[in-house]
Amino acid sequence: MTPHPSSTGAGGAEPQAGAPDGPFDAFVVTAVDDRVEAGVSALTLDDLPPGEVLVAVDWSAVNYKDGMVTRPGNRVARISPLVPGVDLVGTVVASEDPAVAVGSEVIAHGYDLGVARHGGFARYARVPAGWVVPLPTGLTARRAAALGTAGFTAALSLHRLEHHGLCPGTGPLLVTGASGGVGGMAVALAAARGYEVVASTGRPAERDYLVGLGASEVIGREDLVIAPERTLGPELWAGAVDCVGGTTLAAVLRTLRYGAAVAASGLTGGNTFEMSVYPFIVRSVALLGIDTVRTPVEERRTVWSELADWVPGDVVDALVDGEVGLGGLAPVLEDILAGRVRGRMLVRPGA
Repeated sequence: MTPHPSSTGAGGAEPQAGAPDGPFDAFVVTAVDDRVEAGVSALTLDDLPPGEVLVAVDWSAVNYKDGMVTRPGNRVARISPLVPGVDLVGTVVASEDPAVAVGSEVIAHGYDLGVARHGGFARYARVPAGWVVPLPTGLTARRAAALGTAGFTAALSLHRLEHHGLCPGTGPLLVTGASGGVGGMAVALAAARGYEVVASTGRPAERDYLVGLGASEVIGREDLVIAPERTLGPELWAGAVDCVGGTTLAAVLRTLRYGAAVAASGLTGGNTFEMSVYPFIVRSVALLGIDTVRTPVEERRTVWSELADWVPGDVVDALVDGEVGLGGLAPVLEDILAGRVRGRMLVRPGA
């Protein structure tokens, strides 16, 4: 791979038609001794992993995992060199599977993308046919990227809660870690569905932002701990989307209404928590684990189709914090690790 300069602008040329006959740009992360080198390099199709579908990547987005792979000693990247980018949206330029037509627009995220095989931070990506989701009718490629892994995680959480019995009008829906990527998406999606959304955040300055996304009330993280001297707290929430974990998840479980559930996808607050079994037995509450890495593709396609109908386009657009080309990625990856990114930062590999 040869170092190659790239534009940092958000404009740039439109996606090329057909497979490349020469090198193309990619943002590559390489572990070298006790450090990590990251920057734009030139790859060829021979550098891409096997798969039935070759995609010209029109859009990707920056996720926390993408920042993690740039850290020395991280446990996220499983190959080196690696092209990060755990999600991508683009146009099929070659396909060995008749079910995936050349020229169709597709979404791919999760599985091993950007972790154990090259992901979306490149002009081209090759993926197995069983990983791709057709771009739903009514959803543009840019908006699909804006939703991305974070939007899918939020939507899958809501999807599972509704299958458990939650519906608008049954009571307040709590979203923890609401100022983060998944949390903000959950607030916007649930509000668009007609839920009364209570957003919990450790960043008081984000109140206006969360109200703008549709939250009917914004509370602090400390407000979740109610009557700590008691085994169970008051029955407050008809359901919850937890993006934090740890003591926050324990506080949510103590205050769910009878028969309610919490969909848990985050662990920024810790990967363990302590509590009694009383909420599960006495109040019949449920803890729904949300994994978006290995979600079966049939459920992925269902949830993406729901996403296209759930949230207005202008709401999705409001979640976008900015756009960068591959050459502008390095500082954005630093920002997301430092918690300085609000909303979604889009990536245009062809810019």
